[in-house]
Amino acid sequence: MKAVVKYGLEDKNVELRDMPEPTIGADDVLLEVESAGVCGSDIEFWRNKLTYPINVPVIQGHEFCGVIRDTGSNVRGFKVGDRVVSETAAYICGVCEFCRSGEYNVCPERLGFGYGVHGAFTRYVKVPQRCLHHIPEGVPFEYAALTEPISVAYNAVAVKSEVKPGELVVVIGPGPIGLFAAQIAKIHGARVVVAGLTADAKRLQAAEKIGFEAVIDVQKHDLVKEVNCRSNGVGAPLVIDAAGANAAFAQAMQVVRRNGQITKIAWNAKPLDMSLDPLVAKAATLQGTSSHTWRTWENVLLLLAAQQLNMEAMVTHVLPITEWEHAFEAAEHRQAVKAVLQPV
Repeated sequence: MKAVVKYGLEDKNVELRDMPEPTIGADDVLLEVESAGVCGSDIEFWRNKLTYPINVPVIQGHEFCGVIRDTGSNVRGFKVGDRVVSETAAYICGVCEFCRSGEYNVCPERLGFGYGVHGAFTRYVKVPQRCLHHIPEGVPFEYAALTEPISVAYNAVAVKSEVKPGELVVVIGPGPIGLFAAQIAKIHGARVVVAGLTADAKRLQAAEKIGFEAVIDVQKHDLVKEVNCRSNGVGAPLVIDAAGANAAFAQAMQVVRRNGQITKIAWNAKPLDMSLDPLVAKAATLQGTSSHTWRTWENVLLLLAAQQLNMEAMVTHVLPITEWEHAFEAAEHRQAVKAVLQPV
């Protein structure tokens, strides 16, 4: 089967290869992939700008869905022919306090599809049944494949943050997770400001199409002034850092209100090069967030079924995996909001 494989730890050590079909165990299903989303981390792996270890060679792709083609002897509740989407935690230890309490997303031994074990930029992938969720009727595969980044945003906004109807939320970074976070905040009734760079023009256009209180290019407009105008000069109760760069975090500290919250979704391999004193002076909370859990996925699938998310604005490229490099380049240069690959 054709697969997009990260084969080495140098820049652009990724290529299309023939790989053997996986063999499943008693607790697994063989999933025939229908759609798989391209994540920013896939671009980091391609360009070898890694923020965490990766096992090579490995088939990339961790945002995926498809149809079950075979099941192991212990599988219950899922059958051949079911339309399903998979969580990303391909391996968890199952015995640590985090796994036992349902917080397996932060299991210290967690390995994900696409970097720890073989992922879904291919035809077939082996998936543990505990990762599976049924796709609601009427939700197309290219949308269901994005359940994972939506779940990241949902966990950040609806679980880890305090967001109230009518209050101002600033989302810095209009990438896919930032735009999904902005949509989740909007569903909560918040007044949402989305901020990005001039290079984010395509994604800022998507934000305009979705519809928020304001969409701001911070290289053309003063974000602090824009936020103050919308908050009686006190700042935003919640700021989501979905950009990752140090400059974005510095802006987050500028626009958060006193006693407010900054929730940081985006990773950044570089050390922080600034003082955190503004957080202390404002008595503001800094909240980290990572991944998602079973309930998060179920709630997001309900949102998709209810058509409460603007997915049309998000999915801008649907390509066969033979055109993976075009999809990666479109994502790298911010010409894609979200690219989806499909097997051949």
